This record gives sequence, structure tokens and C-alpha cells, in this order.
Amino acid sequence: MSSTKAIVLAAGKGSRLHSEEQVLPKVLREANGKALLDYVLQATEFIPREDTVLVVGYKNEMVCNHVQGAYRFVEQTQQLGTGHAVKMTESELKGFQGSILVVYGDMPVFSSETYQVLIRIHQDTKAAATLLTAILQDPPDYGRVLRDCDNEIVDIREVRDCTEEELLIRELNSGVYVFDAQKLFAVLHELKNDNVQGEFYLTDVPKLLLARGEKIASYTLVESDEVYGVNTLEELHFVEGLLRKRGIK
Repeated sequence: MSSTKAIVLAAGKGSRLHSEEQVLPKVLREANGKALLDYVLQATEFIPREDTVLVVGYKNEMVCNHVQGAYRFVEQTQQLGTGHAVKMTESELKGFQGSILVVYGDMPVFSSETYQVLIRIHQDTKAAATLLTAILQDPPDYGRVLRDCDNEIVDIREVRDCTEEELLIRELNSGVYVFDAQKLFAVLHELKNDNVQGEFYLTDVPKLLLARGEKIASYTLVESDEVYGVNTLEELHFVEGLLRKRGIK
């Protein structure tokens, strides 16, 4: 994996997790006595720490002080979406010509093996972007993957922007990607925020790459419990149970 670097998105405030006693950044909230971010960094240890860039924001000093090792940090001073967060890393990764794995610091159940399979598929197919998708019968509020009659990905629709028909789709976008570094940064400046949230979505990048004639690949998990992240206390408790069930410490 020497030709791969990683971006960990860790800037979120996690307002729905806050209480009078807890005002930590979301990625520092604990599941089974360990910060969510620690699980993620443990799963990405196959990538050298100096090749891993953390995007920090809310209470960034706490996150930086918590993380030990030779990681690199960039700050997202305004919460303008996932696409904007990744764009903040351009100065750190400028000139890199390999693959970039993008993961979330609040999704602690993903295994190292899943990340590595995704990277191998990306590199074997020589794709511009490779999506980690999941098929679930009872899907959470994740974006839906839209495919054409040839089963090729044509779009990713955030759940807030989905039609009723699109919400029936069971293939979800996990939010985890591998990108060709130079092709990623070539299109990030084209992102627009004309959506319900008014944010710059990383999910729009594959569509921009498709418009340039680039190849998009995917790796699909079926009925996997790895894809769950944390936004609420209920989800935090749910994820704690998953981590215990999987024996992840």
C-alpha cells in the first residue's frame, strides 16, 4: 500500500451527542471506553501515519492532542461539507500521484481488511474513484447509489435530496472512497452547493469524474454491520454493541 495515502474526516461537532457533561468533538466520544477515532486509526494502520492526513475542525486542539504519532493535520474552519473538507488537504497532498483512501473518524466498525480490499479493487481496475457501497434491507439514512441498466454507477443521491422512488433503493453509499489523487483534486473545485443542505458534497465527485469520461468502480458489502456511523446517542450505543459482538477493542 506504499502508493496509498489516507484522509480521515474528523472535523465534526456532533451536536446531537452533546449534553451538559459531554461537549467533546464527535470523533472523541467513546465507545466501550475508547474514542471513535482510535478505532478508525487502528483500522488504517497499514498506511504509514505520516501518509495519513486528519481534517480537524471543532475543538481541533483536543483532537490533535489526543492523537499520538506522526499524523498530519489540516483545519476546516467552516463546516461546509465533506467535499470542502477533502479540498482542505490539497496543500498537504499536492503532487501525490497515487491512491487516496477517504474515511470518516466516526465510523469505528470498518475493518482494516475491508479498506484494503477496496484499495486493491481500485488499483486493479485503474478507476478514477472506487466507492464502498452496502446493500441493506433496512437501510439507515445514507445516500443512495443510482445505477443504469448496465449496472454502472451514474450518481449518488444524498438521502435529503432523494425522491420517494430513490429512497426505495437498497444500495447505500457508505461515504468511504478511494480516489486517484490527481483526478480527485482536479475536480474538487467544480463542486457546487446547490442542495438542501447548502454544502459541498464529496458524493458529487464521482459524477464529475464520469462527466470527464473517467471510470468509477465499486466494492459492495451485503448486509454488513460495518457501515454504521455515529450521529446520536442511540447510534453510539448501537455501535458499542457491534464492536463488542465483533470483538473489536
